[in-house]
Amino acid sequence: MTLPIALDAMGGDFAPGEIVAGARRAVDELGLDVILVGVPELLGDPLGLEVVACSEVIAMDDDPGASVRKKKDSSLVRAAELVRDGKACAMVSAGNTGATMASALLRMGRLPGVIRPCIATPIPRPNDTPMLMVDAGANAECKPEMLVQFAQMASTYVRAHYGVDSPKVGLLSIGEEPTKGTPLVKETYQLLAAMSSLNFVGNVEGRDLVPSPVDVVVTDGFTGNVALKTLEGALKYVFATVLGAIGTNETTRAAGDVLLEYLLPVATSLSAENQGGALLLGVDGICVISHGSSNATAIMNALRVADEIDRGGIVEKLRTTIRPDEAA
Repeated sequence: MTLPIALDAMGGDFAPGEIVAGARRAVDELGLDVILVGVPELLGDPLGLEVVACSEVIAMDDDPGASVRKKKDSSLVRAAELVRDGKACAMVSAGNTGATMASALLRMGRLPGVIRPCIATPIPRPNDTPMLMVDAGANAECKPEMLVQFAQMASTYVRAHYGVDSPKVGLLSIGEEPTKGTPLVKETYQLLAAMSSLNFVGNVEGRDLVPSPVDVVVTDGFTGNVALKTLEGALKYVFATVLGAIGTNETTRAAGDVLLEYLLPVATSLSAENQGGALLLGVDGICVISHGSSNATAIMNALRVADEIDRGGIVEKLRTTIRPDEAA
């Protein structure tokens, strides 16, 4: 019997309304089993869904580590405990990213040999499987050995989840040559190049993120998060500019009648709300992190991703990816 997914109903810019609405849609449209974790007096109408009550909320601007230690009855911590205790198959949150990671790490623990978990964010590629960026924000400072593990875990995930037999791995840098980049990048390059178990194809640059020629892009969490948000902003600007130009006069209206049929599917495929969420790779359980501005559609898709990861046994496949004797 499949366990329910624990959803942090208090996390996100539009919580709890959009979170609860997304959960209801996941139940009605996808047939998923979802339980809400939240403060009853703040939650409002749960729309018929089961609620696990808590008394505290970790705010978006709270210090991640301190808030998880102090607010032990928060929705985030309780959601992680439901997974740890075998009462939920996964947790999903659009709340404080650092606190979500800390809750999952402290309550679920790490997989064997993993130095630090990382956030694996899918970046869509039209007519292809998504590219996976690791790390997208969990670790601002990294060691080369950590980036190697990110590459290993991401490759396992892409093989198991997207069906790519030999995922191409690229290292994000400022040039394709092995001598380009920071000391971290150059040392990581040498380690990745020496690993026969990885299909490492060398450095990739920021221009290679969309559409990406590789299946996995590896970087530290600071660079990855900046790159991801820059990409999000650029895509929004481009589509807003194009759509804003259409319909301004007779000529652009005529062009819009022809182009919109082709542009809207592309915009839909690139929309963050349709990607669902990012998996926290390296913890001993399923933790899906959704965007802070998630609406009901994004939450529904994040729950879908959690369900797919559970049904695909992804965590069990990740369990043997890193050998303890490889950890630094």
